[in-house]
Amino acid sequence: MNGKQFLELLSRLPARVWIQAVLGLIGFVVLAVLGFAVIAGVAAVGLVLLLAFKAKRWILGFFRRDIEPAPPARHHDGKVTDVQYEIVDRTNDRTPPP
Repeated sequence: MNGKQFLELLSRLPARVWIQAVLGLIGFVVLAVLGFAVIAGVAAVGLVLLLAFKAKRWILGFFRRDIEPAPPARHHDGKVTDVQYEIVDRTNDRTPPP
């Protein structure tokens, strides 16, 4: 079946099929747009709630310093070795470099 035969086949379809196809396409586009709008809306509401919560804690931090204690210092689980070193001052050394 070539392109011309396919177009002839489509032209023989009744008007009811064309109307259903057009309405289906419009419905698909509307659902796609609404779906993206719902996803974007949920993301925007979540972002606004997150920023509002952070702003509240930030503003309250100016007035009360006892809201949250300071985070604990970082602990290293690695082995700590005590090292001794000596500083050598060679500014007065008159020997030529090797």
